[in-house]
Amino acid sequence: MRYEIVLTKEAKEDLGRLVARDRSKVVEAIETHLRFEPEKTSKSRIKRLEDYEWPKYRLRVDEVRVFYDVIYTITEEAKSGRVEVLVIREKSEAMEWLAEFGKRTPKDEASTTEGNEG
Repeated sequence: MRYEIVLTKEAKEDLGRLVARDRSKVVEAIETHLRFEPEKTSKSRIKRLEDYEWPKYRLRVDEVRVFYDVIYTITEEAKSGRVEVLVIREKSEAMEWLAEFGKRTPKDEASTTEGNEG
């Protein structure tokens, strides 16, 4: 399936702030890795952010990190997918952004109290 790629306003601004060489690499990586298999994780390139509800994924492009989500629309006629690029950050700023704006997955209280019942 071919995914539509949409950059948020913030991601477009972030992309514009990168030096031309980095901007070119990021655009190429988004097209190469996110257009057809945005959820295919790898050891170093694409990571699913297990502890986060939002964003769900991070793409590594040299010293730049691209945070994104994958959204599906299912109709009677077809299933389509969209990659929403949320922000593009230098590696040095990525974890700070994630800590401030990322939405963590709530911990399952049942699993943390399991075995403590008397």
